[in-house]
Amino acid sequence: MTEPFAPYVAAQRDGTVLTGHVVSEMPFGVFVELAPEIHGLLVGAKLPEGTEVQVKVLDVDVEKQRMSLTQA
Repeated sequence: MTEPFAPYVAAQRDGTVLTGHVVSEMPFGVFVELAPEIHGLLVGAKLPEGTEVQVKVLDVDVEKQRMSLTQA
């Protein structure tokens, strides 16, 4: 099975605008699903699960498989 995170983020750059859906809400923000098995953290957002949202990529850490997002 191929690791989906690394190939997906290799195609993205800081500042790229993407559309995703909120999959979970945490006290510090929400996780947004950008593609199957690919999630990013939108810090400070308070959005219900299922909400479609446009986000901009701020930072990607391939080693830790983390993607930081801001609302576009």
